[in-house]
Amino acid sequence: MVYPQQLYERDLSRDNFESDARQAVAVKKLDELYSHLTRDCRGSNHGYIKRMSSFFLKGQQKWVVKGIYFWGGVGRGKTYLMDCFFDCLPFKEKKRLHFSRFMKLVHTELDNLKNQKNPLEIVAEKLSSQARVLCLDEFHVDDIADAMILKGLLISLFDKGVCLVTTSNIAPDNLYQNGLQRQQFLGAIEQIKRNCDVFNLDGGMDYRFRALQRADLYYFPLNETAEAALEATFVKLSNPNSVVQTMIELQVEKRAVKAMKIAGEIVWFEFCDLCEGPRSQNDYIQIAKEFKSVIISSIPILGANNDNAARRFIHLVDEFYDRNVKLVVSAETSIEKLYSGVRLGTEFQRTVSRLIEMQSEEFLARPHKP
Repeated sequence: MVYPQQLYERDLSRDNFESDARQAVAVKKLDELYSHLTRDCRGSNHGYIKRMSSFFLKGQQKWVVKGIYFWGGVGRGKTYLMDCFFDCLPFKEKKRLHFSRFMKLVHTELDNLKNQKNPLEIVAEKLSSQARVLCLDEFHVDDIADAMILKGLLISLFDKGVCLVTTSNIAPDNLYQNGLQRQQFLGAIEQIKRNCDVFNLDGGMDYRFRALQRADLYYFPLNETAEAALEATFVKLSNPNSVVQTMIELQVEKRAVKAMKIAGEIVWFEFCDLCEGPRSQNDYIQIAKEFKSVIISSIPILGANNDNAARRFIHLVDEFYDRNVKLVVSAETSIEKLYSGVRLGTEFQRTVSRLIEMQSEEFLARPHKP
């Protein structure tokens, strides 16, 4: 068995990786959790013997393990650390998802159980049968539909012994801040704090900016040079044997979206067609599954006048990042100046960080995850 600490120390030996005090503490926490989960791994299916709390449910004693909630600013290594932990776990009963993808899965299951009693309980039972460890990246709540079901879902999952390891830019107490009917969401926050070790990773440097070697994937300002660069990139990334289709409509989540060009596993969209219409995270999930490379042209400066489009773009980048989609864009201004508003400032910092990382040779070498 390989511990997270061993993977971390291996990466520290790389030239472009530097030690970080807060990450070192976080790795120790992951090592302890890993030890609890695998202490008796050879003798049982799950190896869950650390008794963090116990209670009686239908006459049987329940053993559960306290998970971890990593939070902090962008680029602090939260996702990297969680993935190290997930990769080390030596059993199959584990699941790793981006939070938005996880919530889509939950809503789909609930839709299929409309005529059933206690549908959340059924969903939790199914999830717990598939994964005793649930790793969720970028835990965030900005949708009232998500907020209203999370308390009951988390209670059921924790009651069934699911161990949650998650990352977020936001402290638990600040989740769904100023959201509609937030009072009903507070129970979800209490569940997280009761069942997870909450750890703030702030305090060090942004590891994503260490020795990044950027490729030419972000072009600004919007002019003929940028357009020509996108054309050249499309040709370069296209399979020579693929048929190039132009100005066609794709069916995404049963709705039409216009694409400028498609050739095999690469597609080219205008920003307005992807982010300024009635699109949702589910659209971006489908696109991220179907295409290895995506070109987006004519991204305007985003701000108060187009916050809805900015939020959709945040979700788009999250999905593409999570699936290792290669993203090439043209924009009105530089990455750092792309968002000029206030409301989404904190969330867009993550988008800026990810857009920069997605230009690195390290990211470009990652295989697509359909």
